[in-house]
Amino acid sequence: MNYILRQPNKAASAKFVDPRVTLDGKPRATVSMTGLRTLWFNTGTLCNLTCKSCYIESSPTNDQLVYLSRHEVHSYLKEVEENGWPLQAIGLTGGEPFMNPDILGILEDCLARDVDVLVLTNAMRPMLKHSGGLLALGRRFGDALTIRVSIDHYTKVGHQSERGKGSWLAMIRGLTWLKTNGFNLQIAGRNFNAEPDADLRGGFAALFDKLDLHLDAFDPADLVLFPELDAKADVPEISTACWSILGVDPATVMCASARMVVKRKGASQPEVVACTLLPYDTEFSLGASLGESFAPVALNHPHCARFCVLGGASCSG
Repeated sequence: MNYILRQPNKAASAKFVDPRVTLDGKPRATVSMTGLRTLWFNTGTLCNLTCKSCYIESSPTNDQLVYLSRHEVHSYLKEVEENGWPLQAIGLTGGEPFMNPDILGILEDCLARDVDVLVLTNAMRPMLKHSGGLLALGRRFGDALTIRVSIDHYTKVGHQSERGKGSWLAMIRGLTWLKTNGFNLQIAGRNFNAEPDADLRGGFAALFDKLDLHLDAFDPADLVLFPELDAKADVPEISTACWSILGVDPATVMCASARMVVKRKGASQPEVVACTLLPYDTEFSLGASLGESFAPVALNHPHCARFCVLGGASCSG
């Protein structure tokens, strides 16, 4: 994942405290499930990098979310199949998913469901260690598999200011390998310097041309740009009246059609959370099964307002 998120201290703020009402006493907006169309698996928070502003604080030592096993992922895929839910896409995120020892088996089981599968990666050594298995999956499943590579900025200096020395060339090596071997690609960039969108996309366009990636930097499906989301900054709460005021359909918000599976350190089993942006906030934990998780979600967090409702953004692009 690529968002720059600062977690709030709810006890220090009068906003986003009561899931039922906003600070000024208005009914808080909720989002009802319209049907499970995107299922995310957080494969674990361990990562080969320690970025300056990782939304999930991934690092070589952070195992707050432990590795999901192939068996655990399979149980959720089986639940989807048994209930006939209209799943369209599966996303695998971390941490660095290719550090999970079961990643190739997890990918195989997800791709066998005849849905699009998206993997988020930094395209560095952990991914390349699985090159043989990835090539086999690519030959077998073709365009069903998409690899989204994180490039924080279109310049080496900008990228490495976030990810550290040596991260640029290692990423370019993995990206070039993916391109050479015909994998479907997306790029995830970030805007942490308030750089105009057109300038960012223009810079990435030049990089794509240089690397011969055949991606359109001005297509939000090819290049997903994520903003900085500071949860400590002031943001309006979303009441039920805001839907009509803003002209936003709650069915378009991520938690209307998506859920994420995580496994917390020390837990005996995985659980389902409402949102990819809030893996640690237990207020958004919705049960052990997907079926349990279909309850309405109260938009009781700054990210709900800034990213989803006001920003109109989505983790799946």
